[in-house]
Amino acid sequence: MSADSADLSKPSLESRLVRRVMLPLVLTWAIGSAVAMGVANYFAGEAFDRALLDDAYALAANVRASPQGVALALTPGELDALMFDRSESNYFAVYARDGTLVTGQPGLDPPFLPPGASHQFSTLDLKGRELRAVSLRRSQPADFTVVMAQTTASRSQLLRRMLAYSAVPQVLLLLFLAWQLRRVIQRDLEPLAQLQQAVDQRDASDLTPVPRAVTRDASTRDIERLGTALNSMLSRLGQSIAAQREFAGNVAHELRTPLAGIRAQAGYALAQADPAVWRTQLLGIAQGEQRASHLVDQLLALARADEGSAGVRMEDVQLDELVRAVLLRFLAKADGMGVDLGGEGLDEPVQVRGDAALIEGILGNLLDNALRYGAAAAPRVTVAVAKDQDTVTLAITDNGPGLGGQDPVRLKQRWTQGAAGQRLGAGAGLGLAIVGRYAELLDAGFGLEPAAGGGVRAVLRFRAVPVQARAG
Repeated sequence: MSADSADLSKPSLESRLVRRVMLPLVLTWAIGSAVAMGVANYFAGEAFDRALLDDAYALAANVRASPQGVALALTPGELDALMFDRSESNYFAVYARDGTLVTGQPGLDPPFLPPGASHQFSTLDLKGRELRAVSLRRSQPADFTVVMAQTTASRSQLLRRMLAYSAVPQVLLLLFLAWQLRRVIQRDLEPLAQLQQAVDQRDASDLTPVPRAVTRDASTRDIERLGTALNSMLSRLGQSIAAQREFAGNVAHELRTPLAGIRAQAGYALAQADPAVWRTQLLGIAQGEQRASHLVDQLLALARADEGSAGVRMEDVQLDELVRAVLLRFLAKADGMGVDLGGEGLDEPVQVRGDAALIEGILGNLLDNALRYGAAAAPRVTVAVAKDQDTVTLAITDNGPGLGGQDPVRLKQRWTQGAAGQRLGAGAGLGLAIVGRYAELLDAGFGLEPAAGGGVRAVLRFRAVPVQARAG
């Protein structure tokens, strides 16, 4: 199934919201209406029953004692007036104590009266017609029972009228509410549709922020926050793609020279028959490869730094142990170059908040620069760690030619080499840029300053953290 067909099979957010709101609303209305109709029907039935009982009392009040027991003392006109009803048919019966019918409708049998009860309502069936009846027991002037019954057409008609006059307006009101709710949801979701349209119409290479006019007038801050988050993501993507493009351009530009030199040396060696020439050219090729490899490592490090702080893992780092380990790795290289490499302030434990890999990268670049460009009659490079209240200082100092009047800020820019680097023709001017970017990610200060007695002092300042007690 394609993506388009999958999208069509799913409900829209608008219809889903309407259903989620309307379904509980309709259920609540239906239950409330049913309860209201039930209550109204109950009280209306009580009113009809009360009127029926009043008629039974009125009829019982006209029962008199007679030689045969009891008799109804009403003329036919009075009886018609008592039983008159414009919409219902009324029936009555008077029974003596022994259950014989004294007067009234035959077959109108009284319902069972519980002991101590004066009257009892019931539903009777008379010749296929449903009747609502009340049985009234009296003991004066003698024991007798009056049954008053009535058809239920008025009751049913009243219930239908109540349903029509209450339920129909409520249904119309519910439909109006559903229409109004859908219109409000459509208006509130319109900025979301505009945001979707603005993104759909974009070219794949267009990473410019979504115009603020799309989300500025949103009725809810959630859509506004969505637009802000989308613009933030587009900004990060733009930075990432720009960094990748810059990395690709840097690699193509910077590797062209060492690769061209390697190719020229290889071509020259192939054209010679003297093994000594081959060896000389192979050494040059090895040096060119080493320079190209170092350049690629620096470019990769700079590209990772440009990606931002997503991969930085800030934790407590034992700086004295980390510096000692890095110095041990550089000792062989320093000895081979005749440089006196040493450390200071590594006897006391010092902790900083940072990323161990980035701190190692900083130390590696600064030590590589110091060993490469800090040449002197008696070359010396010192790595010192010092703690002052809440600040930890990491300094790499050489006794070379120093800054030579150059701007320290400019030296930290990419592709900028100092006088020593230009003279030696080594490096690409990326080491200090990498250090600066790593220091920024670590929220540490980084600066270059002249060293006492000549040379350069590269200084990083970290925030110190309390030192945990070491085991053993």
